[in-house]
Amino acid sequence: MKVQKKIMTMVIAALLCAVGIVIPMFCPKIILEPASFTLASHVALFLAMFISLPVSIIVCLGTTVGFFFAGFPLVVALRALSQIVFVALGAWFLQHKKDIVNRPIPSTLFSLVMGVIHGVCEMMVSSWFYFNGGQNQQGYVVSVLLLVGVGTVIHSMVDYGIAVVVWRAVQNVVKIPVNVHLGKKKDVHQAQA
Repeated sequence: MKVQKKIMTMVIAALLCAVGIVIPMFCPKIILEPASFTLASHVALFLAMFISLPVSIIVCLGTTVGFFFAGFPLVVALRALSQIVFVALGAWFLQHKKDIVNRPIPSTLFSLVMGVIHGVCEMMVSSWFYFNGGQNQQGYVVSVLLLVGVGTVIHSMVDYGIAVVVWRAVQNVVKIPVNVHLGKKKDVHQAQA
């Protein structure tokens, strides 16, 4: 039974990696270098965070590959790689505070904090490119602080909301131990059995 759960976890991680690779290739996107906004590009990451820390790290690395395959500029692909920080922190936190997603205000605050960490990491990558001559179309405040920083926080929170809706629909199908169960306490115990 333990081997079967490990195999199922690997398959789910692989499916989320596939989703993370396909989304940047085919979903609508806006690229305003160094910023880029791809609809639902973080949903696979948040779903992985709801499952476990190892799954979220694997999915983050897989999603980064998707941005390379999709032909995004190097700064965008490296920004995707920087997401490993917020994904690891978020998954670790969810392991310890499993119920936070069930409560609207704490869930929104969690989303905001994850968005800020996410935005700061992506701003660090973009700042390196900006100050090393990689991009100078707009000023630092507009291109890095506003487009990447604030834009990433908003984009991350929207994708978190989408992920919660998707997770609510699929959580009972996932038959492996997970970090997050949405809904009533009774459902949580039944889903873990």
